[in-house]
Amino acid sequence: VLDEPLLTDYLEDLGGRLLASSEASGGNFTFFFIDQPTVNAFAGPDGQIGVFAGLVTTSETESELAAVLAHEIAHISQRHLMRSIEDQQQVAIPATLLMIAAAILGAQVDANAGMAAIVGIQGLALQRQINFTRHNEEEADRIGISTLADAGYDPFAMPGFFERMSKASHTSDTSAPEFLRTHPVNPNRIADALARAEHYGYKQKADDLRFHLTRAHLRELSFKDPEGAIAHFKANLDTGRVRNRTADTYGLALAQLRAGKIQDARQLATELVKEHPHLAEFIVLDTRIESKLGANDEAVRKLQAAVGLNPDSRPLRIAYAEALIASGKADRALATLEGAARQRPGSASMYQLMSDAALKSGKKAATYRYRGESLYLQGDLEPAIHQMQYALRTPGIGFHEASEIQARLDTLQEEQKEAEKENPKSKSKKDER
Repeated sequence: VLDEPLLTDYLEDLGGRLLASSEASGGNFTFFFIDQPTVNAFAGPDGQIGVFAGLVTTSETESELAAVLAHEIAHISQRHLMRSIEDQQQVAIPATLLMIAAAILGAQVDANAGMAAIVGIQGLALQRQINFTRHNEEEADRIGISTLADAGYDPFAMPGFFERMSKASHTSDTSAPEFLRTHPVNPNRIADALARAEHYGYKQKADDLRFHLTRAHLRELSFKDPEGAIAHFKANLDTGRVRNRTADTYGLALAQLRAGKIQDARQLATELVKEHPHLAEFIVLDTRIESKLGANDEAVRKLQAAVGLNPDSRPLRIAYAEALIASGKADRALATLEGAARQRPGSASMYQLMSDAALKSGKKAATYRYRGESLYLQGDLEPAIHQMQYALRTPGIGFHEASEIQARLDTLQEEQKEAEKENPKSKSKKDER
């Protein structure tokens, strides 16, 4: 998971706009990026929607990206994953009984007839699964296009993206895009999507600048060597081969900052902030450069003002906390982050930052507690439980804080018991340790 506050904030904002116009507006959804160049997205259980970085860098417009998100939201609102599991469970026992009958037929009557029956049963089960998947995809297209149009995006972006991916698979010497393997596209599906889009009509919607900044940010991160990223963005800007000059300038500044070319990055950041003084991406870039130059107090001042104007911006709050820690004000940083966490749960990196701030503030119980939350969000349940137990054993811990930690520990331990019921092997491995 790509745990970068600015990127996640944009994805959540786009997802929120689509949810407000969808059948799933009351659901609990989590949007996150996967740090891989794959062109794909997926809908998981409990409203989880993962978007691969390659999908954003490949999308030519924000409406194309919104189209894929709307499609995945529809998968969740229509319970396609759960319905698929339920269908497989319903088919499993009859299919097994038929397989046993076919095996008996082969053993007692005719081996060839038994084998033919087994192959036929497997084929029928596979065809049922294909039909079920095809139906789900068509339903997600239909509902997704409706969501897309209602949210003000171009409904033709969905069939357009399908067609572009399909053409790419025919012209490329490499294998088909991952998107086509998990979302099979054929001419009929494209035609159906076009017909549905015609119902709503073409809607011209200008791309949000943050879409282009997110593309540039992800493109910069895709280069292992920052010098390669610098060369890429410079070439784009010099030749004019850019969709958005501001975004490519931002990408170049990010690459220069990563390469340690601080003054070059500062010059570009100053221009960007002057052009868009209230945009979180540019404020965070500018203040990170200030911190690199040792001007931590100036970074704190700028971020405090920015948070005051936009208190709901999580990226700004996290950047503000980082600047406070760097300037020796860990207590204030922890209070800022705890306020953000009360509004909605944080990410693994945010809780790790809270743990660091608590450590520097001399708050041992909070250090263990937030380290535990960070580990939990990384999937390390047992170590997270241990951290909560260490927190409770901290000398001098207050009653209120201990009560909160105990309640959280009880929840984690209950989750561990449920996991062990589902997977007894995990319990035996723990006992061995």
